[in-house]
This record gives sequence, structure tokens and C-alpha cells, in this order.
Amino acid sequence: MYTSRFIQVCLASLFFSASFNMLIPELPAYLTQLGGAKYIGLIISLFTLTAGLSRPFSGKLTDTIGRRPVMLFGGFVCLVCGMLYNFTYTVFAFLLLRLFHGFSTGFTPTATSTYVSDIVPEERLGEAMGIQGIAFSTGLALGPALGSLIKVHFSYQILFFSSSLLALFAIALMLGLKETVRVKKRFKLQSLAISRHEILAKEAIPAGVVTLLTYVAFGVVLTLVPDWSDYIGLANKGTFFIVFTLASLMVRFVAGSFSDRYGRVPVIVVGLIFLFISMVLMGYLQTPSGLLVSAGLYGLAMGIVSPAINAWTIDLSNPKYKGRAIATMYIALEAGIGFGALVSGGFYQGVRLRIPMVMFCCAAIACLALGYLLIWNAYSKRK
Repeated sequence: MYTSRFIQVCLASLFFSASFNMLIPELPAYLTQLGGAKYIGLIISLFTLTAGLSRPFSGKLTDTIGRRPVMLFGGFVCLVCGMLYNFTYTVFAFLLLRLFHGFSTGFTPTATSTYVSDIVPEERLGEAMGIQGIAFSTGLALGPALGSLIKVHFSYQILFFSSSLLALFAIALMLGLKETVRVKKRFKLQSLAISRHEILAKEAIPAGVVTLLTYVAFGVVLTLVPDWSDYIGLANKGTFFIVFTLASLMVRFVAGSFSDRYGRVPVIVVGLIFLFISMVLMGYLQTPSGLLVSAGLYGLAMGIVSPAINAWTIDLSNPKYKGRAIATMYIALEAGIGFGALVSGGFYQGVRLRIPMVMFCCAAIACLALGYLLIWNAYSKRK
């Protein structure tokens, strides 16, 4: 499984993730500085809106023109957007750029996950998704911590250029990958024509429902944890994400292989239980140490759930249209993140004492995901 191609695509995933995630902790303050404090909830939701809308296109293109061009397009968007943040002098320009920046995650992760499924043994798919997820999550954690460090010691301008530099590293690695689609079609404008049957892969909808309900909490965390950290006295806003990712890394090695051995559904159930506990504690333990404990449990939850859902999506998919199935799962992921970010940001409105209530609502949604999964599993066994 650990071929040079697999290692290369994982490293590209790490740099790509770090590129756009390193901006997250500092963008709320940057938007406030521009006079857009009341639009903080749109920072994540606009990004996820275009990411979600572009998934049907990235899924179709991944299956037709190839995995590599789709990966490269997303990396190029990150490269350009990182530089353009330096020229956003109004709230409108900033929000418009966030909308465009979302195309990056609408394309690259779809192609990356499909590429990984092409180059690893089928019986180790869960393990491979776990390792690739480790790479992406490492960028998710190191990015915000590095971004906050750069902003504290340098400036927003250096932060934005650093984001572009990491995207350039990712592109360099992607360029060295060998295409896995044997029969490719040349890109034409007609390639972007999507019929209603190509928007979602019906066979992957169960995985999509669980993904949507699971990732509502992630949108909330991205939107509210930076301010929540500041309110309860956690100086570095990226610390939460470091603990979250370290915990996620610890469990992904085991969780992915466990899903190969014992099945996707049992592993996802365990992850959703951890998600429920972590969100309850995140709202209840209002101290720096309490927040870090909940960050660790949240990391365990996502480290267990994420690779199992990715592998489950591949299991459910039609082999000819794996890109479409993965795109369906990612549409649900972006919808969950966007919904969580938009609703929590709108409800929050700078009143920090409202944050615990939002976290408790996320715990309830985790229960809803668990109930749906158990009912689906029971029904599918009877069929």
C-alpha cells in the first residue's frame, strides 16, 4: 500500500489542507477590521457553498478527464486566492473571494480520495483512507497553528503569501503523479453539462446523510471555537486544532483498519458516540483545560468516523462512477459544514454565552445521525 504514489498524494493533501486552513483562525479578526463583524458566519458558509455546488462537476470530471487535472485545479485556486486576500479592502471583496476560494475544496479532495481508491488494495481501503485522512488532518491542525503564529509575529500580508506558498508545494507534488484513468476524455465546455441524474449518486446517499449530520458540528467548531478560545482564556486560537488533530491522528491508524476488519457501520457508531460526548463537554467545560479535553475527544470522534465514511462511500459506489459517489459524500460534508457555520454564526452574533447552547444542539444532531445509521443498517440487513 505504501507506494511512492500513495506517499506523494498524501503529502500533497497535507500541503493543500494547510494552505487554506491556516487562514481560518485569523479571518474573523480580519473581516472585523474591514467592518464586517456581523458577517463572520459567512466566512465558512460562503466557502462551503461553492465547494458544495462544484462537487457534481468535480465528480463528473474526475471520472471523465482524470483525477490529476481536477486535483491541480483546486490547488491552483488556493494559490491564486492566497495572494488575492492582500487586495481585499472591502467587506464585499473579501466575501466574494471567500466564495471563489471554495472551489479549491470542491475539486481537489474529490479527485484525491478517488485517486487513493485507485492505487491501494481493496481489502486495505479503510486503512488507506485513514492514512490519507491523517495527512489532510495534519494540515488541518498545523495550518491554523502556523497561521496564528505568522500573524502574531509578522502580518496578514505574510500570512496570505504563506498560504499561496503551501498551495504551490501541493501543486508541485500533484504534477508528479501518474494518472490512473486509462480511458480519458479531453476537456470541453460540454464536459460541464450536468444532468439531474449526475448530481448525486443515489447508491451513496446513506453515507451522505450520515456525513451531513456529522459535519454540522465541524462548521460550528470552525466558526465559534476561535472566539470561544479567546473568551475562556486560551491565548493561541490554533491550540484547539492542534489537540483535535493529534487525537485524530492517534486513532486513524487503528480506526481505518478496524473498519476493514469489522465493518464500516460498527466503527461509525463508535465515532458518533464520541462526537456526542465531545460536543456536550465543549459546551459544559468552560475552562482552557476543559476545552482541550473536549478537543481531544472531538478529534477521536472525527478520526474514527471520517475514514470509515470515506471507505463506506466507495463500498456503496458503482466502480465506474466512484468520483460521483465521493462527490456526493463531499456535497453532504460541505452542506453540513456550511449549515453549521451559517446558523451558528447567525445565532451567535458576538454573544459568547450563547455558544454552549449551540454545542448542545450539535450533540443532539450527533444522536440523530446515530439513529439514522442504526435504522438504515437494520433495514439493509432485512433486504
